[in-house]
Amino acid sequence: MGMLDLMAARVAAGETVRFRPTGNSMTPLIRSRALVTVEPVDPARVEPGDIVLAKVAGTVYIHLVSAVDHAARRVQISNNHGRVNGWTNHARVFGLCTAVDDAPRPRTAGKRRDRR
Repeated sequence: MGMLDLMAARVAAGETVRFRPTGNSMTPLIRSRALVTVEPVDPARVEPGDIVLAKVAGTVYIHLVSAVDHAARRVQISNNHGRVNGWTNHARVFGLCTAVDDAPRPRTAGKRRDRR
């Protein structure tokens, strides 16, 4: 189990987590090893442009929501360079990135999920 899997489990349990993901797929929004804050999210409230911690096809990503299909209760996840990871259902959207290096992300208010 990788670091993102562990963070997803903690967020799914209702915790807010802070960690430093590695990789360049989200530059310049998230640089490799930048400190991110992820809070539990109500998946029905996410919108394109939000950064979420989600599982797609067995892999956990901290990537962008690129499209939403509220009727089917699913979201499309992509990196910041145009690569689409795929669609995932609301049950696999664990958290919302609310800050990067302690700088608040826009449009995060009102999207937090209360404990399940």
